[in-house]
Formats: sequence, structure tokens, C-alpha cells
Amino acid sequence: MSLTMTVKSFLFTLFMFGLLHSVKAQTTVDSSIALIKRVLPAHAHRFRVETLKSTKSTDRFELESRNGQIILRGNNGVSIASALYHYITEYAGGQLTWNGSNLKMPSNLPMLKHKVIKETPYNFRYYLNYCTFNYTMSWWDWPRWEKEIDWMALHGINMPLAITGQEYTWYLVYKELGFSDQELKNFFTGPAYLAWFWMGNMDAWGGPLPLRWMKSHMELQQKILTRQRALGMKPILSAFTGHVPPAFSKKFPNAKLKTTNWNNGFADNYILDSEDPLFNRIGKMFLKKQTELLGTDHYYSADTFNENEPPTNEPEYLGKLSARVYDAMHQADSNAVWVMQGWLFYADRKFWGKAQTEALLKSVPDDKMIILDLAAEVEPIWKRTEAFYGKPWIWSMVNNFGGNTNIFGRMEEAATGPSKALQSTQSGRLTGIGLTMEGIEQNPVIYELFTANTWTRDSINLNEWLPKYVRNRYGTVNKQGLKAWSVLRGTVYTVPKDKYIRDGAESILQARPTLDSTTQWTKTKLNYNPKDLLPAWHALVAAADELKKSEGFRFDLIDVSRQVLANYALVVHQKWVTAYRAKDAQKFKLYSDEFISLIEDMDGMLASHPDFLLGKWVAQARRWGSTDEERNLYEQNAKNLITLWGDKDAILHEYACRQWSGLLNDYYKPRWTQFFSALSLDLQGKKSLDNKAFTRQIKVWEWEWVNARKDYPVAVQGNTIDQAKKIYTKYSKVIDGSYQ
Repeated sequence: MSLTMTVKSFLFTLFMFGLLHSVKAQTTVDSSIALIKRVLPAHAHRFRVETLKSTKSTDRFELESRNGQIILRGNNGVSIASALYHYITEYAGGQLTWNGSNLKMPSNLPMLKHKVIKETPYNFRYYLNYCTFNYTMSWWDWPRWEKEIDWMALHGINMPLAITGQEYTWYLVYKELGFSDQELKNFFTGPAYLAWFWMGNMDAWGGPLPLRWMKSHMELQQKILTRQRALGMKPILSAFTGHVPPAFSKKFPNAKLKTTNWNNGFADNYILDSEDPLFNRIGKMFLKKQTELLGTDHYYSADTFNENEPPTNEPEYLGKLSARVYDAMHQADSNAVWVMQGWLFYADRKFWGKAQTEALLKSVPDDKMIILDLAAEVEPIWKRTEAFYGKPWIWSMVNNFGGNTNIFGRMEEAATGPSKALQSTQSGRLTGIGLTMEGIEQNPVIYELFTANTWTRDSINLNEWLPKYVRNRYGTVNKQGLKAWSVLRGTVYTVPKDKYIRDGAESILQARPTLDSTTQWTKTKLNYNPKDLLPAWHALVAAADELKKSEGFRFDLIDVSRQVLANYALVVHQKWVTAYRAKDAQKFKLYSDEFISLIEDMDGMLASHPDFLLGKWVAQARRWGSTDEERNLYEQNAKNLITLWGDKDAILHEYACRQWSGLLNDYYKPRWTQFFSALSLDLQGKKSLDNKAFTRQIKVWEWEWVNARKDYPVAVQGNTIDQAKKIYTKYSKVIDGSYQ
């Protein structure tokens, strides 16, 4: 080893010692006081923090007033933060969400008449999905992560998935195995696709990934873990599942490899068979290196077949495979616990019958594996697997797929699902609840509601909970606001039991131009009648003057207005499609122009709110780059993920679509404009429409857009309330009449 490498290793060891020492040195009280100062800086001196020694394994907190102060007690930082949030929501009328917060506390903080004691029935409160790290978090920096970790603690999260920067650990492991940087260029994906790289679904797409990115995100991960652990969280890190670089067969020609394909239009990738001795060796190397870099809390995520089928459905094979995956963890960490996403049992239910599922799970000791029932609000897998055959498991809710911006949720299931499972005699070792959405920063009510389950065994009474949520959100009781939310509860946030609707509908505006309103990734089927949503829109506009200072209200007003217009687009779509098929050129021109105007108006309205700006997403991506080459790569990744999700022939196009200002005017509108030009030429008898030729043309245009260099506004334009009122004045009567 060179002197330079020795010095580097020594400095790194010192750094890690300092990092781990700082976690130990920062007490629960210290970290809790720091959180209070971040959340309520003007009132932090009014709170006193005390630790609570608990003889039980479950978390608990106490809350009381004494000598003009509010006393927060808990057995760890998360419990203390939960006590603070309980005080904020139950006594001070406040709220903290991704989309608007109300933390304007009364100058004289309310005192409690009686001590409050809460204990959770859920040992684990899990948070995040691999996909969240890209659909929402691709470009997050430390200040944004700091806010999210505070949100986690306040909402009782104690088991977050923590995979930021994982690629750097893999880089170091494969370098130790003799791979060159050139050989690894065809392995790591671009920053916006790392989730699917981590899950073993794809290689290289959107890359090559700069080493500077890997190092910077390992540093970010170290900050994330330091803060999470200081608050008492137990982060879940990664383990090896066999995913290896394409160059692996050249480096190890006798290795037992198999190719897999995610079946979404990307190249094969390579999985090292768990029978190969290299599997155990690399698995141990990875955990050892990861522990050197990050420490460990002994919880590891490993998903052997995420949307990939095993080579055989023989139970014996599947049992041995899972035993070997666990053994690789166990040999590196004798306290290792495997945390497995249960998505495979949902996504490929035909393959995973009783024998296959039981074999995969029972080959690992019961106390060394935890299963996430990933979409229990849609299809509870625990009910058809005898509660995962004795394994501890977590009742989880997905709610959002792709980070789409539609208003959607199963409010009733979020309020009652965990409690019903907890009290069922068939639920086995239910040990936690979890949020596993693919994207966040939308539908805040669903996540506030779900996390309210943390400190109770009982179902949540929505008739009591929802008015309190609205009061906290808007800072006052407003009849029109309450009316709006009563409507929202019965429409966008209710899914009829007799309909299978997995997630929210998109708008036809976002579809690749078509005469068909049921295209694969632009589903327009709603879980409610669109006209039934209109009273919520009317009520929110009526409340605007009184509630205009509320952050939460401004978001809700824009969001509901956006949803109403997004739904109405289908009505206009049907009008111009009908006119085109009837060969009525005049009406076609009228309605196609209206369709384009609708896109423009939505874009202008959304430009007035910071949560709906394409410019922020692109600018945040570019900010991570240190060279023009890196900045352009990150911009391409950012734009590609939310549009094509691949190359010009991508299967997943529109999967992660967004209704954002900038995207509407610069991407969706030009596509439709080109389509209308083609239809007009057809109606004029100048050139017959060739749908296949047009699709080829538009694919080329989309790919050029994804790769183009362009800045978009990062600051809001116009006043949110004024823009919403302007849209309402123009469209309310028209839309009301359209549904008669």
C-alpha cells in the first residue's frame, strides 16, 4: 500500500471515528431540543425535554404542563418529537406537511390540564420505498433531508429506509475485486434511476454516473444517518442480492451467472447465483465495507426478485436461495435482520403461490426477517399467506405510484386498516405500520391521517379527525373549508369497494396524443364522478378571501382547481374527437383550440405556486453538477424520468408524469399541437392521418426535448389566490354545464 493510500485510510478512519462519536455524544435530550429549535424557534424556550425510562419494548411519550412550561417526555428522540407534534396538533392548532404548514403558535402557548400518556402498539413505523428516492428525492440536498427527518420524527417514524449513496459502497467493493472505472461505467445508472439499479432491475441507463456524485452522496448519507440515529431511529441499509456488473463474467469466467430482464424495455442485467461461493464472499465484503462507512443498526433491505421471476418455481430451490441470501448477511453481521418488500407477492401473484411463498419465507429464522405488506390498503397479502407464515410483518400503504400529481387516496382504509389488522385473530405477528409510497409531496391529508395510527390501537374516527385536520391546516374554523373537505372525502379520497382502482387517474392532457382516452400509462378512469368534485371547488373559492394567508389553503385551492381542469380536459377531448370523426372541421377547430387553451391556463395557474414548477426540479438537478457535462447529464435524467422513462421507444413513458407549470406548456402542449395539425390536414383532405407515422415522429420530438438544454422559471409568477380566482371565473359555469 502506498504512503498516500495509508494517509487517506488514516484520515478516513479519523473521520468515521468522529462521525460515530458525535452520534454517541449527542444525547436524546440534545437532539430533541435541537429539533424543537428547528421546528418552533420562537417558542423553543417554552418546552422542556426529559427522557422516559421504559421497562417495555414499545415506545411511549408523556406530555404535561408545569410552571408555565410544556414538558415533553419520551423513551427516545422519536417519542419526544411525537409528543411535540401531539401538542402542536391537539392543543396549539398547528400542522406540518410537505404542502403547506401552519406553525404560527399562539403567543401564550396553551397549558395542559392533565398529563397525556401515549404508547404505540407498533414496534416499527417504517418509511419510504426505493422508488421514493428517485420519483421525489433524486435531487435533495442536506437542508431538504434535514426537514424530512424532522417530519419523520414528528410523525413517529422510527424505521426509515436509508439507501442514499449506496452506489459508492458498491464502487469500492468492485474496485477491491479488481474492476476498472471503465468496466464499471456500464454498471451504474444515472442519478434519477438509482432506485432500479439498487433493486437489481437495470444497469447503466442514464449514466455514466460520475464518481463525484457517488462521493458527495456518501457524505450526504452519513449526515442523514447521523441525524436519524441521534433521534433514535433504526435506519435500514442494503444487503447483497446478486446484482453484478456486466463485466463480471470476464473477471470471473467460472462464475455462475444468470441474466434477468425487467421486461420494461431495458437490457438484460446479471445476477450471481447464490450457489456460487462468490455470492457469499461478495455479500460479506459489501456489508463489511458498508459498516465501515456507515455503521449499522442490523436491519438490511434485500429484494431478490423485484419484478423479476426466479428461473424456477420449485419450492426447494426458492427456499435454498433465500437461506443463502440470509446466510451472507448473517456471516457478516450475526445480528442481521432481513427486511423484505412484499411487492413480489403482489406484482407476480400467479408465480408466488402458497408453496413458493412459504418456501421463500420459512427458510429464514422467524426473528431474522420482517416482511413489508407493501400495498395492504389495495391488496392485503397477509390475508392469503397466513400472515406471512409466522414472520413479523408491517402493514404498509403505497397510495401513490410514480410521484403523479393527482388527488387520490383511500381515506377509510388509512383510518381503519391498521387497527382492523391489529385486532384480527388472523394477523399473526403484525409488528408495525409503514408508508411505502413511490412519491411524496402530494395528498398530505392521507399521510397525516395514516401516521395518526401510530399512537392508538383503535380505528380513527374520520368524523372527528377530518374537521380537526382542516382547522389545523387553515388556522381557523371555516364553514366553506369544512364543506369542501366533506366533498373531497366522498370523492377523490374514496374508492368504491366494487371497483379495482389501484391508484389515481392521470389527465388526458398528459397522454401521448391519441384519439383513445384509455392509453396504458395515462389512465383516465376516476374513482368518482367528476361533477361530484365541483362543490369542493366552489367552496374553496368562496373561502379564499378569509383563508388566503394559509399556506395549506393556498396549496389546496390550486390543487383542487388543477384536478377539476384536469378532469374537464377529458370532456373537451371527447368533443374534438367526435368532431373529427364526424368530419366537422369547424367544430374540430373550436374544441381543439379550447383544449390547447386549457393547457395554457393550467400552466399559468400552476406557475403561481412553488409546488408545481418544473423549473425547480430541473434547477435542483443541475445544481449537483460541477461541470457542464455533469449538469447536462443531470438535467437529462430529471426530464427523462417524468416523461419518457427511457429512450424514444420507452415502454414506461408517462408513468411518472406530472402536472407542472413548464411541463404543460413546453412538453404536453407542443405534442398536442402537432397532433392537431396532422388531424387538420386530414380533415382538409391534404394528407391522411397515419397514426403509426405520427407516433414515430412524436417519439423523435420527445427524445429531442428530453436532451435539450433549457432553463425554466424557478420562482412563482403571479398570486396564487388571484390566479385560482381567474381560472374559476373563466371555467366554473362552463364546467358546471358540461356535466349536466
